Amino acid sequence: MINLFDYKIYVETSDDIRFIRRMKRDLKERGRTIEMMVMQYLETVRPKHIDFVEPTKKYADIIIPKGGHNKKAMKLIINSLLNL
Repeated sequence: MINLFDYKIYVETSDDIRFIRRMKRDLKERGRTIEMMVMQYLETVRPKHIDFVEPTKKYADIIIPKGGHNKKAMKLIINSLLNL
């Protein structure tokens, strides 16, 4: 039997989309200013993504481009999981 945890899936999302999502959340939910948010992104968030998140892509069994909006990839994965 195949364990669902055996699949390593990397959901790739463009830098600008990640930045915009974070900006909206930081401004709305965390009360940060644009200056604070940009400084944190440039000093911490982006470098940590490059150092720790991006390298994990090479270990993925499946890489989904366009994030969760890639309907073909999502359908393929869902169908594969349903057929286990």
